[in-house]
Amino acid sequence: MFEFLANNISTIVVGMIVLGIVILVIKSMYNDKKSGKSSCGGGCSGCPNACMCHSVDAKSNLND
Repeated sequence: MFEFLANNISTIVVGMIVLGIVILVIKSMYNDKKSGKSSCGGGCSGCPNACMCHSVDAKSNLND
């Protein structure tokens, strides 16, 4: 077991770093979605998919 760890320590460390980055990205996306931030980076006024990412109440505000 220790021989396996010794032979693959660099792969394990890099894998853990990549996993940490993925977890941080997912957490950031979750927090952005929770706070109502757009994931596309644009405004909703000209977006054909605005009805898919907003509730019915928010749809009426898009036309105002």
